[in-house]
Amino acid sequence: MSKGITPRSEDYSRWYGDVIARAELADHSPVRGCMVIRPHGYAIWENMQRVLDGMFKETGHQNAYFPLFIPESFMKKEAEHVEGFAPECAVVTHGGGKLLEEPLYIRPTSETVIWDMYRKWIMSYRDLPILINQWANVVRWEMRTRLFLRTTEFLWQEGHTAHATEAEAEEEAHRMLAIYARFAEEYMASPVIQGVKTDSERFAGAVRTYCIEALMQDARALQAGTSHFLGQNFARAFDVTFQNAKGERDFVWATSWGVTTRLIGALIMIHSDDKGLVLPPRLAPIHAVLIPIWMKDEQVERMRGAAGALYERLVGANPHLRFKLDDRPEHKPGWKFAEWEQRGVPVRIELGPRDLEARQVVLVRRDTGAKETVSEDGLPERISVLMEDIQRDLFQKAREFRDAHSHRVDDYETFKKKLEAEGGFYFAHWDGTPETEAKVKEETKATIRVIPFDAPEESGRCMVTGRPSSRRVVWARAY
Repeated sequence: MSKGITPRSEDYSRWYGDVIARAELADHSPVRGCMVIRPHGYAIWENMQRVLDGMFKETGHQNAYFPLFIPESFMKKEAEHVEGFAPECAVVTHGGGKLLEEPLYIRPTSETVIWDMYRKWIMSYRDLPILINQWANVVRWEMRTRLFLRTTEFLWQEGHTAHATEAEAEEEAHRMLAIYARFAEEYMASPVIQGVKTDSERFAGAVRTYCIEALMQDARALQAGTSHFLGQNFARAFDVTFQNAKGERDFVWATSWGVTTRLIGALIMIHSDDKGLVLPPRLAPIHAVLIPIWMKDEQVERMRGAAGALYERLVGANPHLRFKLDDRPEHKPGWKFAEWEQRGVPVRIELGPRDLEARQVVLVRRDTGAKETVSEDGLPERISVLMEDIQRDLFQKAREFRDAHSHRVDDYETFKKKLEAEGGFYFAHWDGTPETEAKVKEETKATIRVIPFDAPEESGRCMVTGRPSSRRVVWARAY
């Protein structure tokens, strides 16, 4: 256990907060429920942005920006949408010292203001599709908050697309979910389950909500991304029509999709340990930290000079990696080791006087603590290989954990006992009714996280009611 970090087994929630504090990722704001994202935490978000933004642009999407304030009349045009968000909305009633003629909502999401603009931009099928993404902040007035996972204000991206046909919009919703799944697995090193939400869990105003679900180390689920097929709901509410290829007027078909800074919370809870933060290399702000070691005062300048020269060679030989040289004379090596462990740097490079004489260094993996001695000549190549090894091993470890905590159950009493004792994902039959779904949620606090795309057709009976069921769904307690 690292100093100042509560063990996971003792208090998981406190451990999570300690990891954030020791890694200097974020801090609490003076405004209840809001957070300050510190530079190290924001650097992780920037890396996520960079990767996702590239994926979006590869599929033809463009970035734009829409206003923070939304007229109250816009929010009321789509009844189901406003009803779903009403308890979470923050409303501005005064501006410039005067009562506003119309209250302004601080965006909880941007469908309404965007579709008002699409009404002006779309006239013909030749204007479609519109593929727009926005990087922004939103406000949802949460009662119980936790850094990154659920805050009153948070950062996200929200995609909003308009299409000429239902099939195109449906294809878009699936395409974007696949991008989120790829990002989660290839960059976050987090295995996810892809599927569709039940009607009671879908986004307000959507026809269908698709999602990816991940499992945290406390065996609770976390929704890591959503993609919504909106049908023609918002087009009808805002009268967005177009002339199709046949010369007929029709309403536009739509999608929206998004991920938020809660991905940083997921990253923490999937990989970190009792020493602090653990980061997959593909999202780490710093890949390797080089720490010179000296035993005597007269060795200081020699070791700092040698470390500086080695650092320059590493940067030149590995331009795709980010290195840090920590040669601060005021801190001892052990203190530096602990600091960079807590900040999640994937690899530590130790250079001591004997290593310098032997033209070698010691590499230490953050994820496993494994050490190896490597010659300076082969160091650049070895570090590159090690990054891929760590990325792969973190994903494999997370997948093994998820699989070990995934259960098939057919009996409701067994489900309740195992859920209470072990947590995890539970693949069980459901009769398809919202009444059964609500009963399980009330009695166990578990919800249907997802109906997996790859769930096979399987005749069975609902674990609660015994009614017929054609496939299993995934139940879990969640954040």
